[in-house]
Amino acid sequence: MGPLIRVETTLTGDRYLSILPVHLHSFMSIVHSDELGQFQQDNATLHVSRVATKWLQEHSSDFRHFHWPPKSPEMNIIEDIRDALLQAVENRSPPPRTPMDLSTVLKDEWCELPPRYLQTLVESMPHSVAALLCVRGGPTRY
Repeated sequence: MGPLIRVETTLTGDRYLSILPVHLHSFMSIVHSDELGQFQQDNATLHVSRVATKWLQEHSSDFRHFHWPPKSPEMNIIEDIRDALLQAVENRSPPPRTPMDLSTVLKDEWCELPPRYLQTLVESMPHSVAALLCVRGGPTRY
């Protein structure tokens, strides 16, 4: 897991591009110096912007990047992680009151996610992909 990055404004393709070299590339080069790291994102407009796509292509020798077909179902485990973080924030007492409190709580909870939980999510991917293939890209049961 890489660092949790707080973005304080609307994220655009250009702003996303400013995050990739500073945070993604440095993280991948340290943690996956063998160049076997894999980066996954969804098809959000800013993720598939020309500038981001070009940057990812230029750095394809540094780490692998999953390419999702257009209009593909959401298969990114970050959705499950987001739900776990939201649940942890809702269970906080007292709840965060300010944006800075929320940021602090999210970073704390991000660091507290159990490695086994994360490994289970990763290990679930082959089953999820197989189910998706069986229904030819249609809806699957979660």
